[in-house]
Amino acid sequence: MSIFVNVIKSYRDVVAVCDSDLLGKRFEEQFPNEEVIRQLDVKENFYKGQEGKEVSEEELADIFKSYIREDATFNIVGEKSVKAALEAGIASENAVGKVQDIPFILVLL
Repeated sequence: MSIFVNVIKSYRDVVAVCDSDLLGKRFEEQFPNEEVIRQLDVKENFYKGQEGKEVSEEELADIFKSYIREDATFNIVGEKSVKAALEAGIASENAVGKVQDIPFILVLL
């Protein structure tokens, strides 16, 4: 399984990262005592886009290190992608959310 990275250039770059096996899938979950349904939509046009590429975990670590210095935001989905983000220091374990046991991290530095 590989990882997709798509850097969306804007005022503050958005680094979209997901495990390739999740690309194009949608996850929903309603938690007990909550009226809101949590949704995780791993859209191909966001996570892969036209500029996105497949990378190894080693390449991803370098990308994280590069963009953390650039004041980027990060949108990370999937076991491998989240693990790499935690190892790179992008976020801590308590920043990890889950929908249908799919981990994700949203980081705005």
